[in-house]
Amino acid sequence: MLEPAGRAAQIEPFRVMSLLAEARQLEGEGRDIVHMEVGEPDFITATPIIQAGIEALQAGHTHYTAATGLPQLRQAIADWYGHNYQLDIAANRVIVTPGASGALLLAFGALLERDRQVMLADPGYPCNRHFARFIEGRVNTANVDASSNFQLNATLVAKHWNQQTDLLLLASPSNPTGTVLEQNQLAQIAEQVRQRDGQLIVDEIYHGLTYDGFVAPTVLSVDEGAIVINSFSKFFGMTGWRLGWLVVPERWVAVMDKLAQNLFLAAPTVAQHAALAAFQPETLQILEQRRQAFEQRRDHLLLGLKRLGFIIDSPPRGAFYIYADCSALLDKETPDSIQLCQRLLHEAGVAVTPGVDFGQHGAAHHCRFAYTNELNRLDEALIRIGDWLQQR
Repeated sequence: MLEPAGRAAQIEPFRVMSLLAEARQLEGEGRDIVHMEVGEPDFITATPIIQAGIEALQAGHTHYTAATGLPQLRQAIADWYGHNYQLDIAANRVIVTPGASGALLLAFGALLERDRQVMLADPGYPCNRHFARFIEGRVNTANVDASSNFQLNATLVAKHWNQQTDLLLLASPSNPTGTVLEQNQLAQIAEQVRQRDGQLIVDEIYHGLTYDGFVAPTVLSVDEGAIVINSFSKFFGMTGWRLGWLVVPERWVAVMDKLAQNLFLAAPTVAQHAALAAFQPETLQILEQRRQAFEQRRDHLLLGLKRLGFIIDSPPRGAFYIYADCSALLDKETPDSIQLCQRLLHEAGVAVTPGVDFGQHGAAHHCRFAYTNELNRLDEALIRIGDWLQQR
């Protein structure tokens, strides 16, 4: 009997989805579970976007668009860079994709040769390394921790780059840590990549969700040759619509177009029409209110977790995650974050993601908390964790 291809066998499950399924099963048995595992905003898509989607369906916009996306949407995204970052980006450099995952597949498919390497931070978003493996590429991981604000920097890039490395993928704000790169840090990293004739790719899907008055800079402000991956899922709250985009240098447009034609034809048409409403002032006002709510949740959860004994040396400035060191809470019966998260789910009714989902470095003593839930539910989770710690 035919076995799965080697590339498929070597791609690990996205454990947080298994954790979610386990939590749903417990809920089906009557348990109340506080969900802090999945990185999905709890807010439904903003009403103006939903209404635009309905109107698109009623108008019969149900056929394919061009592989690179609806021209009006590509222009709207380009205009967003002018409004948000004061950058003049040509609309033809914008490639609309089925989610940021589709954007990453295009970028790796166009740039990563078989057995060549992309450098990634560990911990980091797990699917990045799996995408590399899927197209027969390799991963060059560099360990990051609180000492580097859980981000790669110019020194680490210079240290870990080797003769097989062609690409560097950064994430700012990052998943799972929520940490952000400053503009001067991006510039220093970009220079290191240029010196090595490599290609810099930056995941900016959490742009718009930053706190303390800070606006995350785009890499395009320091490196016109960089590639940006972004999405309508996080700040714009359109997870289920499956819509993202790439911004690429002019010389990469044709190959991205060709790959998009072959891999997925086009991003969902109705979603593209709906996303045109994402940039309207009415919508942006709603999204700003939600950003403020996430900031309030972050502050509240940070304080609560520290009181329980979690160590957080690099507080998040973006996204909606807290990556917490749980070392002080481990014991013989609960020796690592996997066991801790299992016990919290089954004994306390709180779903949290263990660090092992995001890599190997420090994974055994870190957990990721997603504050994608209302304050009262976050409070309930803190109470349950505190009670469990006292009773175990």
